[in-house]
Amino acid sequence: MKEQDIDFYSLGFEFIETKTMFIAEYKNGKWEDGKLVPFGPFEISPGACVLNYGQGIFEGMKALKTKDGKIVLFRPEENAKRMNKSAERLLMPSFDNTWFIKAVKEVVLANQEYIPPYESGGALYIRPLYIGTGPILGVAPATEYKFIIFTVPVGPYFPEGFKAIDLEISKKYTRAAPGGTGSTKTICNYAGTMKPAKETKEKGYAQIIYLDASNMEYIDEVGTANFFAVIDGKIVTPKLKGTILPGITRKSVLELASKKLHLEVFERDISYKELFENSCTEAFCSGTAAVITPIGSVTFEINKRIFNNGEPGEITSKLYELLTEIQRLDINDEFDWIVKIES
Repeated sequence: MKEQDIDFYSLGFEFIETKTMFIAEYKNGKWEDGKLVPFGPFEISPGACVLNYGQGIFEGMKALKTKDGKIVLFRPEENAKRMNKSAERLLMPSFDNTWFIKAVKEVVLANQEYIPPYESGGALYIRPLYIGTGPILGVAPATEYKFIIFTVPVGPYFPEGFKAIDLEISKKYTRAAPGGTGSTKTICNYAGTMKPAKETKEKGYAQIIYLDASNMEYIDEVGTANFFAVIDGKIVTPKLKGTILPGITRKSVLELASKKLHLEVFERDISYKELFENSCTEAFCSGTAAVITPIGSVTFEINKRIFNNGEPGEITSKLYELLTEIQRLDINDEFDWIVKIES
């Protein structure tokens, strides 16, 4: 689609083709430099490891426009490090973090006309994708790989925007198990969440809250986002224990809460039962797509807890404001999180 045909002020979180992608191949034990090519399909063997055994990982990033028209990225080195960590778990070759960031910048500049304007609140979503393309019959890692980066202009992940969403706590489904790949951003983690999401949305909820697979009591994640609660005036989030994705936004929220709002922060097990106690006054979720999204209510079976009359809480709102203002350089980036892309 041509950029002039896009209404940047009415974007959702849906696929829109842009013009250029980056592609690099790993063959004979080494990476090639990679290059920019027109966006489009490529051939892959039916025996490819990614098709047969799911050897694939990805990342999610955003390029944003500042008020004065600069193009910026938010903590891209964290995405590079996390993708390498995912690659390690799936026995995929590592790559240089600097090379990753350079490729991301090249793709963004090649598609810069698709970056929504500052006033729209939208972003250019960046999808680095890394897959095992070499054909394989037995369960083993591929010997050849493709690394691809493409972009999509997007609006908010939740169409409600910065409005509180309603969630359902599930004891029917789990997202990840101890010792598995829950902390890895592998493609395998996501297909299994489609059915639970569909079922809960049919009941009027935005997403489900997954509980831990061992006890079915402690909160893991909200669909594809990290979970937070304000309990006794403190910021609490589930501790990373191998089943939870180490979110970059999650990491940033903890730092903002501690250093800017001067709140105590804790990473610990959170029983879903705590959400129904008076000591829990706010809840929200975070992620690259979700940014910071307030939770208006949680429902478990016949029990429902409404937070702040279904409106964003004070602490949630302050964190959202701080994070988004830093991301678009509306305030000083004292943490050095922002990377500018120069034409």
